[in-house]
Amino acid sequence: MYEILHQNFKNGDNSRTASEDCEQLKKAFKGWGTNEDLIISILGHRNAAQRKVIRQTYAEAYGEDLLKELEKELTSDFERSTLLWTLDPAERDAFLANEATKKWTKSNQVLTEIACSRSSLERLLARQAYHSRYKKSLKEDVAHHTTGDFRKVARYQWRIQDSRV
Repeated sequence: MYEILHQNFKNGDNSRTASEDCEQLKKAFKGWGTNEDLIISILGHRNAAQRKVIRQTYAEAYGEDLLKELEKELTSDFERSTLLWTLDPAERDAFLANEATKKWTKSNQVLTEIACSRSSLERLLARQAYHSRYKKSLKEDVAHHTTGDFRKVARYQWRIQDSRV
């Protein structure tokens, strides 16, 4: 599938390939400061499949994770929004769930939304992405960082057949 996405990367008037986008992103990170406009012009005009190909191509070309490069180069709300845009849905859910577990609130809307609006498969993928990114269990973090009835509901919602992650 990667090859198909890579071959079909060109979209409409945009004639750049994933490799060319990666070169431009690398240039955006070089030197004093970061060329945020260039990052926006590339990632902001790509669909999810194209962004995935860019991430894979960047890792192959430079031996670096594009997300980690973005984290190093960007700050504040722009960093957060760019990361969220670049992540695939399961990774995005994992990222948001991790943020939510760090905030001590009685009723955590983010965890509730993810747990209640995703299918079992999507929750499994989010749990796997969470474990891959943070090297710990989302289910355990939810249990550790929540209390009372919300904890019971959240633990039940995150309970799915595959308990390895």
